[in-house]
Amino acid sequence: MTAIGTPLSDTAVKVLFLGAGELGKEVVIELQRFGVEVIAVDRYDNAPGMQVAHRSYTISMLDGKALREVIEKEKPAYIVPEVEAIATATLLELEKEGYCVIPTAKAAFLTMNREGIRRLAAEELGLKTSKYRFAASRENFDAAVKEIGIPCVVKPIMSSSGHGQSVIRKIDDIEKAWQYAQEGGRAGAGKVIVEGFVDFDYEITLLTVRHAGGTSFLAPVGHIQIDGDYRESWQPHPMSHQALVKAQDIAKKVTDALGGRGIFGVELFVKGDDVLFSEVSPRPHDTGMVTMISQDLSQFALHARAILGLPIPNIRLHGPSASKAVVVEGKSKHVKFKNLEKVLAEPDTTLRIFGKGEVNGHRRMAVLLARGESVEDAMAKAKRMHSNLEIEL
Repeated sequence: MTAIGTPLSDTAVKVLFLGAGELGKEVVIELQRFGVEVIAVDRYDNAPGMQVAHRSYTISMLDGKALREVIEKEKPAYIVPEVEAIATATLLELEKEGYCVIPTAKAAFLTMNREGIRRLAAEELGLKTSKYRFAASRENFDAAVKEIGIPCVVKPIMSSSGHGQSVIRKIDDIEKAWQYAQEGGRAGAGKVIVEGFVDFDYEITLLTVRHAGGTSFLAPVGHIQIDGDYRESWQPHPMSHQALVKAQDIAKKVTDALGGRGIFGVELFVKGDDVLFSEVSPRPHDTGMVTMISQDLSQFALHARAILGLPIPNIRLHGPSASKAVVVEGKSKHVKFKNLEKVLAEPDTTLRIFGKGEVNGHRRMAVLLARGESVEDAMAKAKRMHSNLEIEL
């Protein structure tokens, strides 16, 4: 039986977030609706999730000693990693000592880098994936590119939002791709994955939630990425029944292998009725922000329920919906979002401004959300919202 006490008292249920970006912020809000006491941890001050948590800490989450000090001080009921760049060896130790890591320390460890999860999916579970090779040196990298063939995709084994990811289309791109991958890794220079191009019709995120009552699947989310970074998503993405069954089977095999409970973002390539595994995140997914308008329970609300062991008897889709990321380019600590009256003038629209303190280059700062008669209608509405939005740096 789940029991929740009073925040900031000795009866409180404490949840500690490792990473406090825009996705974590939404889960923090959902947990607080259940009366949970939330602590947010990130590598920089005033991260979005810190702004709504009960209290926060700023540390390098790759520093196992600093991570352990915060956790031993707070003694949370649940530890929830929201990013990949965490001292996962420390999480494995803490789990053995009795702490509950969501979904599991194993999931955080395996998905911290692309090597762990790719080897699990392709080599242990036997799932169909793109051709791939790993390379830790320039010599091995050149050999991997030669073996995989051009064109190919290069990614640091640990990165997010497209950082360090590029496409090699000709021999002259090889040096630049290697250097960019070394600069873009979340933990600095290191090993990369070289992937062969996949011939696919579309790619989806199949949000999969493991909870007290079993495993549930959300309607498939289609999306567009630019340089590996999400820009648009929509739900539901149309696909054949046969392809959907295969996608759900792959998602269940991967999430069962990772274990625990919570929401997972399973990324898949689809060609006709054939489905290939790409990646999985054991946490809410950026493409799943569309669920803040498409469903009665967003991916964040579902994650909160799963963490606390609460039932998820059904997931109701309100209708075709779309999201469009607001990526701000430039350098400023004083970003303003203007003309919001016009942005929100159409029915069934909303937005989330993340509250990030600055932009230096380019950064996802907000998301626009719309629901329509069809996916195409919803996306057109989101694009009109974007065209009406004014950004002042």
